[in-house]
Amino acid sequence: MLMRATARNLSLLRLCSVYYQSTAAVAVEPVRNPDIAYTQIFINNGWHNSASGKTFPTVNPTSGEVIAHVQEGDKADVDKAVQAAKKAFELGSEWRTMDASDRGILLNRLADLIERDRCLIASLETLDNGKPFVDAYNIDLPLVIKCLRYYAGYADKNHGKTIPLDGSYFAYTRHEPVGVCGQIIPWNFPALMQAWKLGPALAMGNTVVMKPAEQTPLSALHVASLVAEAGFPPGVVNVVPGMGPTAGAAIAAHRDVDKIAFTGSTEVGQQVMKTAAKSNLKKVTLELGGKSPNIVFKDANLDEAIETSHFGLFFNQGQCCCAGSRIFVEGAIYEDFVARSVTLAKQRVLGDPFDANTTQGPQVDQEQLGKILALIDSGKSEGARLLCGGARHGSRGYFVEPTVFSDVKDGMRIAREEIFGPVMQILRFENIGELIERANQTKYGLAASLFTQDLEKALHFSSGIKAGTVWVNCYDVL
Repeated sequence: MLMRATARNLSLLRLCSVYYQSTAAVAVEPVRNPDIAYTQIFINNGWHNSASGKTFPTVNPTSGEVIAHVQEGDKADVDKAVQAAKKAFELGSEWRTMDASDRGILLNRLADLIERDRCLIASLETLDNGKPFVDAYNIDLPLVIKCLRYYAGYADKNHGKTIPLDGSYFAYTRHEPVGVCGQIIPWNFPALMQAWKLGPALAMGNTVVMKPAEQTPLSALHVASLVAEAGFPPGVVNVVPGMGPTAGAAIAAHRDVDKIAFTGSTEVGQQVMKTAAKSNLKKVTLELGGKSPNIVFKDANLDEAIETSHFGLFFNQGQCCCAGSRIFVEGAIYEDFVARSVTLAKQRVLGDPFDANTTQGPQVDQEQLGKILALIDSGKSEGARLLCGGARHGSRGYFVEPTVFSDVKDGMRIAREEIFGPVMQILRFENIGELIERANQTKYGLAASLFTQDLEKALHFSSGIKAGTVWVNCYDVL
């Protein structure tokens, strides 16, 4: 799908501020030490230990300490989950014979329960992922609820068409559910990615076998408990926590899984596609990495461009697949843009993500911390100018200082590889004629943005950039 989003004074940054303003009057305290009630595998609306007896630790990235041990599903557990989903999808089953409008009622009921448990789920996200509670509560969870309500309303509005044929023939199309859907979700927006996967699949009458990221299983398991409470029939939703090479690979390879949807790294996505093709040629949906160009022209509203570019890179600790991580700035405004971007980066508050004053939490785990620091080192060694940050913050937890590089060249690793962290790279351009070629000089094609007050320029460059979503004078508008 190709989408072009334009706005003069709208960005998710402003949408986020609306969330904060709307909840400012409500004193919502996070649950700093939530009771971890669900650590097992969810199959047939019930809780089960892993067939192997294995567990794995889920770690608090703020401290590096273990939160809980979670049952580690593998192929045997995936087999059980798939069989449950397959049975729930059988012709004549409760789920297959349910009215589409009733599926919508169940999705709305699930949204109601998530709204009821909003504070707890946001607290689990903060504990397990490290994102600031104010973001989880005011941004992620409202978007989860809106997503489920959207698909609840769409459940009985998806239909086929009649086709006029020559002669005395009658033809029609009918939209039917695919069947058993395997879903593998990432760790950067655990609850939101779960909603994005569950909403459309359930609205259309499919059944689901989901593997949450091993770094962040807790909110997905809590939502699984709400699936049963909402009244979904057994087997419609199954959640198998586990590792990618075992549980994830088993879902991708399973011959009774009719479709797989994966959000994560490009490298793993390639493996998912290969495995899906080798098994039963199941349908595949992939949403992978990005190195999105963010182009700021000299005629842009500079205040808004700087503020929105900062948000587009640093939001969620930089752990966004669509982060605007290659910022091209026209030479006439380059130094001003760089200096003010450094000022904003230095104003970020790192610390306890449960503290309302914190604006940046830790990275999700030790592996991500090491990867980010290695890429920062490459930027320094390849000649980019480090203006702030560039190191680990503190000795406890997985914090990275907000980092800004200027004088970045197209061939540098930090300009080519997805960093997935709070590292801003600012490139200069003088020649507009070569800008589209430079922006498209990447293996990714997820998103892009432009900042300009020239409509002709906006239309020309947005059509020339190879990206699924192009934002104009805004970022992350979804």
